[in-house]
Amino acid sequence: MAASLSTGLDVHFAIPQSDTKRPIFFTRRKFTIYCNSSKSSSKPPQNPPVKRTPSLSEQLQPLSTTTLPKKDQAGLLSKPKSTWVNPTKPKRSVLSLQRQTRSPYAYNPKVRELKLFANKLSDCDNSEEAFLSVLEEIPLEPTRENALLILNSLKPWQKTHLFFNWIKTKNLFPMETIFYNVTMKSLRFGRQFELIEELANEMVSNEIPLDNITYSTIITCAKRCNLFDKAVEWFERMYKTGLMPDEVTYSAVLDVYAKLGKAEEVVSLYERGVASGWKPDPIAFSVLAKMYGEAGDYDGIRYVLQEMKSLGVRPNLVVYNTLLEAMGKAGKPGLARSLFQELLESGLTPNEKTLTSLAKIYGKARWAKDALELWEEMKSKNWPMDFILYNTLLTMCADIGLVEEAEQLFMDMKKSQHCRPDSWSYTAMLKIYGSGGNVGKAMEFFEEMSEVGVELNVMGTTCLIQCLGKAGRIDELVKVFSVSVEHGIKPDDRLCGCLLSVVSRCESGADVDKVLACLHRANPRLVGFVKLIEEEVYCLDTVKEEFKGIISDTKDDARRPFCNCLIDICLCKNLNERAHDLLYLGTLYGLYPGLYNKTADEWSLDVRSLSVGAAQTALEEWMGTLAKTIKHEEALPLLFSAQTGTGTHKFSQGLSNSFASHLKKLAAPFRQSEEKAGCFVAKREDLVPWLQSRLQT
Repeated sequence: MAASLSTGLDVHFAIPQSDTKRPIFFTRRKFTIYCNSSKSSSKPPQNPPVKRTPSLSEQLQPLSTTTLPKKDQAGLLSKPKSTWVNPTKPKRSVLSLQRQTRSPYAYNPKVRELKLFANKLSDCDNSEEAFLSVLEEIPLEPTRENALLILNSLKPWQKTHLFFNWIKTKNLFPMETIFYNVTMKSLRFGRQFELIEELANEMVSNEIPLDNITYSTIITCAKRCNLFDKAVEWFERMYKTGLMPDEVTYSAVLDVYAKLGKAEEVVSLYERGVASGWKPDPIAFSVLAKMYGEAGDYDGIRYVLQEMKSLGVRPNLVVYNTLLEAMGKAGKPGLARSLFQELLESGLTPNEKTLTSLAKIYGKARWAKDALELWEEMKSKNWPMDFILYNTLLTMCADIGLVEEAEQLFMDMKKSQHCRPDSWSYTAMLKIYGSGGNVGKAMEFFEEMSEVGVELNVMGTTCLIQCLGKAGRIDELVKVFSVSVEHGIKPDDRLCGCLLSVVSRCESGADVDKVLACLHRANPRLVGFVKLIEEEVYCLDTVKEEFKGIISDTKDDARRPFCNCLIDICLCKNLNERAHDLLYLGTLYGLYPGLYNKTADEWSLDVRSLSVGAAQTALEEWMGTLAKTIKHEEALPLLFSAQTGTGTHKFSQGLSNSFASHLKKLAAPFRQSEEKAGCFVAKREDLVPWLQSRLQT
């Protein structure tokens, strides 16, 4: 009789005591595990305990629901209970880590002859007639062992499937699970899930048992074919049979649940597997890291790192790359930098994907110093460069304003045989020169694109028009726009916003008309609205209705820039009241969230997302509101502040400087904060008399 071992397993995952805000992710629990010898089956305990112990899934349920922050659960988590646990049927609590043993062929003296025949079958024509014709030349009787060897040796999935069907028709021996498993694995390489499912259902009909390998093959094939619902369906069926998943299946289903956005199931399955003795592999941790990265959950990513260390799992390059990508989405450049140093200290060499992720993170965070250090390290250590990495580095240089470095990168691409500059590369250079106001260089690259046959895209057109508009070179702007449209460029909302911005800066009516003519080809309704707000007869209700329609038809990221530019146009035309109306409409439709803020001690104005003209309008609106508050003798806080930000780009327009000049012009008692750049503060004792004096004028 097989020996049975029952023991209490005390599973403990360390959590730093300093972290009190995050819900406990991994906790200390006791699990009872029954281990049986592999040679014979064991009987369940004869005397079950009187008091029922909660199942593992019941213990995990409150845990998994608190893993992600509430703000992410609405979009990511699915609320149904875990579907893979069958509460009416007890499951073995030990993970089945042993894969099915394969039949040895060493004793067969004809192995070489059979493998040569299998190669001949693999090389023959794909038609069934040709295949059957070659089968007539089989050198040995197709016994169970011989048939299995040939089945294992066939390469194309079509030939494997044909041979399997041929063996069945011969009816020489019973079809066993291993024959189906070998065939399914071949079909999985060909991503033939429908055929695999047919074979699985055939096994069920013929009462041929499906083992761990069978289910693992079905589930992983469904995953490869992006049939995630099918993968979950067969995973549930596996549990109903009493089989426990092996390590391959665990990792595959974790990924499936994550792709379906079922974070509860990911966490519960992970916990169940670890409690059952499964040691997660790097792939499993990649799944967890990616899931938390998509959610922007920094704490989740940090706990994945801690779990890997506590379980002694050494991250490979794939895991590091996934973690870096996740940290980029979570907006944690500092953690990404530390992780990259850890990667280097572990002896691994970063590949193109590693460096691309890090370059994107530094560019997005505008960490110029770290970006330059990364670039120097890449050159000194001769790390690999591919096309995507070159373009990512160029974009990073454009985001930060690194002109010389971008020019060097671009020259390196020109010299490269495999990474020649494309439309994306030229667009990055146009953005760099456009942001710096270097019109000559920008136009030089524009002409070069035409000469080398690189198509201009809508982003490149936008950068170039912005540059020409700032320089006041309207005729060249019109030419670039016309050439772009003739070459198939379809102006998007960002390009329309750029043209609208140029209109707000034009000094002559003739230039305004030229730019509006371009804008009319892209968005006639927007041009009509510009003319509406300039009309002598003005009706706010009409403007409001038309403004609502335009904003509704505009993409989210272009709505606020549209409103900013329209306010600027009003100010250029000395239509100050209409500028205030547009600011009111923008606030009404949610374009300026957090513009005005109040606490008991401080009232503040945040104009960091506004243009210069819109920021001045918002300040005047705020001062008018404060004046009314004083007039009504309402309580005021001790401190007032206005936030403009400083801009991290080398070529940022300097909203802070313009705002400071406007405050000086108004003689307002706001002073630059000594502690925070881009913040202007005023005390109540200074601001109230100034506002009262304005009320008297």
